[in-house]
Parts: sequence; C-alpha cells; structure tokens
Amino acid sequence: MVFKDKVVAAFQKIQDSICQGLEQTDGKGKFVEELWSREGGGGGRTRILQNGNVIEKGGVNFSAVYGKLPEAIKKSFKLENDDFFATGVSIVMHPNNPFVPIIHMNIRYFEMDDQTRWFGGGIDLTPHYVIDTDARFFHHLLKQTCDEFDASFYPKFKAHADDYFFIKHREETRGVGGIFYDKLKPENTGLDFDRLLDFSVAVGNTFLPAYTELIDRNRDTDFTAEEQEWQYLRRSRYAEFNLVYDAGTKFGLETNGRIESILMSLPPMAKWVYNYQPIPESPEADTLSKLKKGIEWA
Repeated sequence: MVFKDKVVAAFQKIQDSICQGLEQTDGKGKFVEELWSREGGGGGRTRILQNGNVIEKGGVNFSAVYGKLPEAIKKSFKLENDDFFATGVSIVMHPNNPFVPIIHMNIRYFEMDDQTRWFGGGIDLTPHYVIDTDARFFHHLLKQTCDEFDASFYPKFKAHADDYFFIKHREETRGVGGIFYDKLKPENTGLDFDRLLDFSVAVGNTFLPAYTELIDRNRDTDFTAEEQEWQYLRRSRYAEFNLVYDAGTKFGLETNGRIESILMSLPPMAKWVYNYQPIPESPEADTLSKLKKGIEWA
C-alpha cells in the first residue's frame, strides 16, 4: 500500500472511533455527516454534532486534499515543486457546561515528494475555569503517550504548545496547553515514517479517554448565569486565536478549502464585553492567573 493511503485509512478510522465514542458519552447528540469535494483535488468528511446533552457544538473532520500550492505558501516553505497532498483529522468541542472544557485536536500529514513530507499535530485543552486536577490528568495522559515513543517528546512538544497557543495581543495562553508538533520526520526524530504514523495514531487515540473522563467529571456541575457569561467571554478568546493566529485556518483558506469545515472551530455563542475585569480572588481571576506559559502540569 502507498504510504499516504495508509495514513488516510488510519486517520479515517480515528474519526470513526471518536465520533462513536462522543455520541455514546453525550447520550443525545448525533453527528451529521457532509461529504464534500475540493475544487483542485480531494475532499473530506465533515461531521458536526449540535445541541447535545453535553456538547453544544462540536466537529470531527477528516480531509485528504491534493493539487497545486498557492504561490505564497510555496514561497513560505521555500519549495521548488508546487504539487502537494495533505490529510488530517481536526476536532473542536464546545460544551454546554462552563465547567467542561473546550478541547481541540489536530493530526495531519503533508507530502510533496519522498524528500518533502512530514507529520504535524497536537492536542490542547481550553477550560473556561481552570481546574488543577483536570489539567494535571490531561497532561499526564499526553506525557504517557509521548513517552512510549521518546522521552524528549513531551517536554519539547509541551513547550511548543505553550508558545503556539498564545494570544499575543492579550498576553495570555488560550488555555492550559497540551502538546503541539510540526514537521516531524526521520531526520529530526530518529523515527521512520511508519513509527511517526504510529505516534500520530497514538495521539489521536488519546483524545477519547482524555475528554470523556473530563466530561464525566464535570457534566453535572451546577452553574449560574454569571458563570455562563464567563464561558461566553472565554469562547471569544478562543475565536480570536483561531481567526488571527491559527495556521490551520490560514492554510485552509489559502488553499481554497471548504469554509464551513475550516470555521467549524468557532463557538456557537461568544461575547465581547468592553474592558471586562474579574473580581479579585474570584474563580475567574484565578483562571486568568493560570493562563501562562511554562506551568508544569505533569
């Protein structure tokens, strides 16, 4: 089997298993699938769940696209060739309850030829309220996954996540981070491409046990109207990051991707309140104090 076909099959399987597990955990919501084709080559499977018991809006998307790179991306990658193939799974979940966190995962493979190809991805957590035990649990699972392949992966990829998921104009991290990696290949990891695929699959398979546990811990927590307002404010920060900084969003838009799939990461409801200041020593102020780089959760 051609290697990229192995990647496609593995990523489709991950999409299927995560959708099945999330439906079971939610207990009400069902994913609606839309198959789409990209002008220029390829397509994907967009799956959206809305108005569930736990998930207000979430997407688990798979794509495999190919064609010619736009000139701007070709120049930024410093490439001679402009034929590309890219496949990946992208997930964002926005829950109803402000004590259940937002979660994001992306695993992807990019190829131009045998010499120019790599894996990228990551998984990160954006709580509306930072709960220390939840953050530690989440990072512990990620460290376990990374350590199965290389003990250097977790600290390196955790630092990359802190740097990447940083809202510069707010001087705060998007959440409590996770892991983020890009351009993984044998030359910079010591792992061959089959083993790098195994790593990407392992990251994908960490999503469901991590998020279902966090859902079960917090889904029945009572919340006030004021706490939901705070949730909407934190969602607005999430939207700001994705629209201003997120590389995947920019790549999708610049390569003529499907708009509905690219922007499925945006929350169903968010608010921007002018110059909001939390009450000192409140849970909201405590959360803001923990949206910093370099916190060792694992």
